[in-house]
Amino acid sequence: MKTKADIGLIGLAVMGENLVLNMERNGFTVAVYNRTVAKVDKFINGRGKDKRFIGAHSIEEFIASLERPRKVMMLVKAGKPVDDFIEMLLPHLEEGDIIIDGGNSHFPDTIRRTRYVESKGLLFIGTGVSGGEEGALMGPSIMPGGSAEAWLHVKEIFQAISAKVEDGTPCCEWVGDNGAGHFVKMVHNGIEYGDMQLISEAYNLMKNLLGMSADEMHDVFREWNEGELDSYLIEITRDILGYRDEDGEPLVEKILDTAGQKGTGKWTGIEALDLGIPLTLIGESVFARCLSAIKEERVEASRVLSGPVPSFGGDRAMFINDIKSALYASKIVSYAQGYTLMREAAKEYGWELNYGGIALLWRGGCIIRSVFLSKIKDAFDQNPALPNLLLNPFFKEKVEVAQEGWRKVVATALVNGIPVPAFTTALNYFDGYRSERLPANMLQAQRDYFGAHTYERVDKPRGEFFHTNWTGRGGDTSSSTYSI
Repeated sequence: MKTKADIGLIGLAVMGENLVLNMERNGFTVAVYNRTVAKVDKFINGRGKDKRFIGAHSIEEFIASLERPRKVMMLVKAGKPVDDFIEMLLPHLEEGDIIIDGGNSHFPDTIRRTRYVESKGLLFIGTGVSGGEEGALMGPSIMPGGSAEAWLHVKEIFQAISAKVEDGTPCCEWVGDNGAGHFVKMVHNGIEYGDMQLISEAYNLMKNLLGMSADEMHDVFREWNEGELDSYLIEITRDILGYRDEDGEPLVEKILDTAGQKGTGKWTGIEALDLGIPLTLIGESVFARCLSAIKEERVEASRVLSGPVPSFGGDRAMFINDIKSALYASKIVSYAQGYTLMREAAKEYGWELNYGGIALLWRGGCIIRSVFLSKIKDAFDQNPALPNLLLNPFFKEKVEVAQEGWRKVVATALVNGIPVPAFTTALNYFDGYRSERLPANMLQAQRDYFGAHTYERVDKPRGEFFHTNWTGRGGDTSSSTYSI
């Protein structure tokens, strides 16, 4: 075995342990360290026994075991722990060494850390790693950004351990400077929130409106996974619906209906608000989780507030197909919004993002992997400047074919009192986006009436602003025109 490691990893939790096993399986010698050093011994004598690992019991020992330039990857909790480890590492590293943050860090922190670490003469990478425990072990999607000079030193390792698409292309490529990698991972997670909420709404309609059993729903999702909805999340939904508890009953129905979150969906929504991008579907998906969390309050409200009793008298098979249409069309909207956010962020932060390449990064290994993503890559290969996926011929046609069933699903759900916030907001976005004229003229009139905020006119050039003395009691002074 080599006396020096190709790369070192700090943090032997689920993701870290599986990722280093992946690295070792692909021919690399890996140094491992954990703040609780007993975990190092447990790993070296357990899953890592007789393999190319070097266990370290101190930062000094860990750093000494690495080849130059040293490549130190952290898989620790986002926030202060990342900064703490950077400070622990800096005194022991030399110019040109590389610190890699592989956790779910917020991209502004990665921008700050890249600048700080570079000021010390070192290089920094902030990389998204998606795929969960299985992906870390068998091949995740990896989204690195940061100090561009560092990429050549880690490229061989990262691409070797990443997932591969059908032709062998790795689901790992350099994303961009400073926080670009973690930004793309954040958007990935936001889209993941949307996909999961859409699938949950489809399940809810089948169960509580159509009265379908878990076995019947299992069959539907199995069929869907063999067509254009083929994806990891549809696949696991199929498996979940087929899983039985010890008493033979579907386990999913025994799980408390309160959803957790770790913040990446919320960050995506906040960034969309800051950049002025209508990321409505992901926003509603975050709020749906927030609503689920107030379980006790909802139980009390259910005893006080009344609504329609769900009742369906139509063709069940046809409505299931309508749900499929609603799911597919809403999914297109979710990705369209996510890509619009990335395009605006690239302008804001000076990144050169390869949008087709990002779809390829997500094509395998990650949670949102699906056949659908190859169509997104095709769309941006055809037109790298595409402003919105809905304007691509393939997606335009798909939404137009799906919208009749999509509208039936939303209308039927609302009439029956079944909440479908993601399906509904996706349809509202589609209708708003295709509207030549929206009622914002009334908003502007109201703003000018009460605050003299001015407005533009349809019969005048853009950029000319006007104020009306609506009551006859106001003056000619108007507020300055600006947009946050």
